Amino acid sequence: MSIKETFSITGENLLKKIKELIADGNVTKISISDKSGKEIMSFPVTVGAIGLIFAPIFAAVGAMAALLTECKITVERQEKDDNDQDNQNTSQSIEVK
Repeated sequence: MSIKETFSITGENLLKKIKELIADGNVTKISISDKSGKEIMSFPVTVGAIGLIFAPIFAAVGAMAALLTECKITVERQEKDDNDQDNQNTSQSIEVK
């Protein structure tokens, strides 16, 4: 099952939140959009990725954070469901403010 969460956040907290989400470990994709909903950046998060892979992404996010006052982060997570015998691909959306 795929779950999407959307966080509304200020630009100054953007990089901190991205690092927290990656540290959670069950995130598969992160998208950043401006306050009007236009997607600015999207990147996959691979399992077992090391910090060197994310260094250029963190630099880009840091530069973007300086320019944005408000933005939205959409996080896609893969949840393992015990009742998922047919491997159905369903999704659920959650918005957090």
